[in-house]
This record gives sequence, C-alpha cells and structure tokens, in this order.
Amino acid sequence: MTDLPQQTFDDAAAVLRSALTGDGDAVVGAFDAVVDRAGLSGAYGVAWCLAATMLGDAPAASGAALDFPGIDQAGYDTRWVARFVSAYANRDEPTGEALFGAAAADGLLPDCLLTLAGSTIATLRSRAG
Repeated sequence: MTDLPQQTFDDAAAVLRSALTGDGDAVVGAFDAVVDRAGLSGAYGVAWCLAATMLGDAPAASGAALDFPGIDQAGYDTRWVARFVSAYANRDEPTGEALFGAAAADGLLPDCLLTLAGSTIATLRSRAG
C-alpha cells in the first residue's frame, strides 16, 4: 500500500473529506478531478487506498472470504464494493482492476465509488464509536 504516490493519498483524503460531510456531488467531483488528471488508473489507486483505509494493510496471506448474506440481492454498487474490498483483502489486484473496468464499462463507476467512499466513512465511524 505504501508504494502509491503521495498524490493518491491526498486525493483519497479529499474524497473522504467530502464523504464525511455527506456531499455526494463533491465525492464524485473529487474522483472526476483524479480521472481528469491521472485517468482511470489514478481513480483506481484512490479506490484501492479507500479499501486499505477500511481494512488496514492487507494480510500477507490471502484467503479472505466474502461473507455478505444476501449479496446477490444487493444493488450493483453494494455488490461491487463488497467484491472490491474482498479483492483488496486478498491482495488480488487483477480482480480489483477487472471490477473497476466492468463498473466503468457499465457506466456505474461513479455510483460504485460513491458507495465505496460512504462505506469507508461508515467503517471509520464504527471504529471510533
């Protein structure tokens, strides 16, 4: 996780600041700014950073299982976040990249990234309280 450029961490912080205030438009705008500057790969780095913020450093050994009752009935964005975070937990960047690309191709990446940012804030709040 520490091999990401400082700009990625700064961008992730901007996304989280917007999510913390509940400003979904600003969250999407922060991701759009990253895409404008660094392309989809830059936005992917920010999303990977958010997954790391949720879980901490991925364990050295993979094998985390996705335990999400009712996942198949959840909305696309919720399923995407669960699977993306699971890919991070398993150090499975190819799956993370595939999920990211599929959401972009489906035109649903902004919704997925907004849900990821909200889930990250919810996780941080639950740890603090």
